[in-house]
Amino acid sequence: MPRSPLALAALATVAVPGLDAYDVRRPAQPGTDYDVAVVIDAHRRRWVVRAPAGAAAGAALEAEVEVLDALAEHTASGALPFAVPQPVGFAHLPEGGRAAVHAEIPGTPLRVDALQPGPGLAADLGRALAALHELPTSLVENAGLPVYEATEYRQRRQAEVDEAARTGKVPPALLRRWEELLEDVAMWRFRPTVVHGDLTAERVLVADGRVSGILGWGDTVVADPADDLSWLLVAASPEAADSVMEAYQLRRTELTDPHLQRRALLAGELALARWLLYGVRSGNTEVVEDAVAMLEDLDEHTRSLDAESSATYA
Repeated sequence: MPRSPLALAALATVAVPGLDAYDVRRPAQPGTDYDVAVVIDAHRRRWVVRAPAGAAAGAALEAEVEVLDALAEHTASGALPFAVPQPVGFAHLPEGGRAAVHAEIPGTPLRVDALQPGPGLAADLGRALAALHELPTSLVENAGLPVYEATEYRQRRQAEVDEAARTGKVPPALLRRWEELLEDVAMWRFRPTVVHGDLTAERVLVADGRVSGILGWGDTVVADPADDLSWLLVAASPEAADSVMEAYQLRRTELTDPHLQRRALLAGELALARWLLYGVRSGNTEVVEDAVAMLEDLDEHTRSLDAESSATYA
């Protein structure tokens, strides 16, 4: 049973001594792995309390807390130009684990469909992601989270594609395309960076036309920076995506990665394969049907693009 907002407010008062809860509300998008509430105190300050809904979420929360502790100095120094949650207190749960409380970060979730090209929010988003990818990888290593070399990461992607192929539900042409891209060794010569690992529009907060905060750091790893760009390149308009990438490249200190965008687009496609595998492993036929439909749409889209390309160069 999900915890009620009142129960979460009670946890917040335990976690933060002196917190006088005046009101409590469910967030607009509460999620499934955590019970979440926004607690408003007598001084109108807003606090977010998160309690894991299971053992796996509890372990993820503990790993996230380690990362957030390390990120705090980088936000304080200005190396990260946006805020991250900074837990100020914890409350132990009867079933084990603990709930965490942090001050709410001002802002609303990014609307990718409204992202405009130019030097405004799109460019600021590019700089924010670049700053994230410039963080020292020791931050992740010291937190005990996964660290992948480029070759190892490519092999993980290949294993996912092989498993998806064994389901018999991936269109053959799409499968061949993925295999060819994964066999292109030059495409996978990248320098691993700190990667958020689960970026979505809901996790990127915007205030006054700038990125004000990024949430949800429980999947942080050292891996392919393309993974943090895939959702944007898939969902944003090409013009807005170009502005994001231009600002991103200018902010990065390493030499230009010529295959970054190709890997990012591929990562977006392989997310559908992982969705399919989730459905198969969990026995959820609705998820499997949804994944198959999206894979068929992707196959049709890539076929039409290939046909247009062939006609252009014929």
